[in-house]
Amino acid sequence: MKNGKILIADDNELSKENLAQLLMDEGYTVKTVCDGREGIEVFIEDHFDLVITDLRMPNVDGLEFLKYIKDVNRDNLVIMVTGHGTVHTAVIAMKMGAFDFITKPIKDDLVKLSVNRAMSFAKLRDENISLKEHLKERQDFDKIIGYSDCMKKVFDTIEKVSNSDSTVLITGESGTGKELVARAIHFKSDRRSHPMIPVNCGAIPEDLLESELFGHEKGAFTGAIRNRMGRFELAQGGTIFLDEIGDMSPALQVKVLRVIQEKQFERIGGVKTINADVRIITATNQNLEAAVAEKRFREDLFYRINVIPIHLPALRERGSDIVILANHFLTNFNKLKKKNVERITPQAVDYLMRYSWPGNVRELQNLIEMLVVMKEEGEIHVDDLPAKIRNAQVAGTTVSAVMFTDDGIDFNDHISRLEKDLLLKALKMSGGVKNRAAKLLNLNRTTLVEKLKRLNIANGWVD
Repeated sequence: MKNGKILIADDNELSKENLAQLLMDEGYTVKTVCDGREGIEVFIEDHFDLVITDLRMPNVDGLEFLKYIKDVNRDNLVIMVTGHGTVHTAVIAMKMGAFDFITKPIKDDLVKLSVNRAMSFAKLRDENISLKEHLKERQDFDKIIGYSDCMKKVFDTIEKVSNSDSTVLITGESGTGKELVARAIHFKSDRRSHPMIPVNCGAIPEDLLESELFGHEKGAFTGAIRNRMGRFELAQGGTIFLDEIGDMSPALQVKVLRVIQEKQFERIGGVKTINADVRIITATNQNLEAAVAEKRFREDLFYRINVIPIHLPALRERGSDIVILANHFLTNFNKLKKKNVERITPQAVDYLMRYSWPGNVRELQNLIEMLVVMKEEGEIHVDDLPAKIRNAQVAGTTVSAVMFTDDGIDFNDHISRLEKDLLLKALKMSGGVKNRAAKLLNLNRTTLVEKLKRLNIANGWVD
């Protein structure tokens, strides 16, 4: 059976149904509408791989419908059908972005050929896009997701510091994505064609970490049976990422300080000085200022690595980013695990929003992976969530915070103001883009538009 979802717009009922049956017999999923206006409404609500539209229709004709589709998504494929075909009309449709142009009376073989060509083109295009995205993912910048104000500050800082060679200190709780930020800085920098070498200073035993960082010469210590390059050498021309630098011993802190100051080091047991052409990015989940005060971390090293500080907020501080990330992971794990979990219900989303996420983004990612594997298909409901999330306390303002007077309150007015505040906040967080705001609120776009009109919220937001 062929994959593909097709929308047919035609005011001729017989012609429309014949064409729909022909394509369904070919294995496609088909949706039909009677004119361009209805087509626009359906197109907004759903995704279609191909749109087949008649040229002459009431309300909104085929060319207007084509223009709308291309304005929304220029990559969407459209085939124009007409019983009034002329070279002039065909040229206009093609210039506006139509993939093909066929005339009535429709010949089955020609329709099949045109549709198959369109679907083959779409598949090839999507494979190319997928390949480009796969290569782009090596940069890891696209893996950092968030629309909250605190994350926008992080993105702005990444953009500004990437092309400098200044040292960067990334702070934040475990699981907030510190290595992703480090990779984003590297792959947006002039050093991106050279390696980025990560070192987890907290995961490597102290007696081995020095050799890992600086390498060693043969015979330098028991077990050193050959020369070995260290991570600083492997990162030449690129970036070294020292994760959990707060766990580094004082002795190693001195040697790292020398590399930063003098751009030089020697292997263990070696006498040759090696120049270190590397950018140093560090990260920690500790409070290094407190560690300096307690003499656990060198003050001079702290100021050397803290030239450009970047703080990653905890997930609980990122508001609606929780929903965005959850849906992102849902889509990814559906593809990776070949499952079909359609969505997280609004009720389940409420519980995700009130949970404190001590493990941050990593914990959310692991949760969604587990839910997709266990659920396999359908929707994620509250009962599917672990008990620790279901039992989480509601954060923020509750009904008990509403101030009642002796005369009571205007219930409808209070709810309207709350609804308006939510809509305005979603629009602000989405940059004024209605589709994105609707996703933040788990609403259909048309429902969002209706609410904006009903509450007299001025237009001017982006469709």
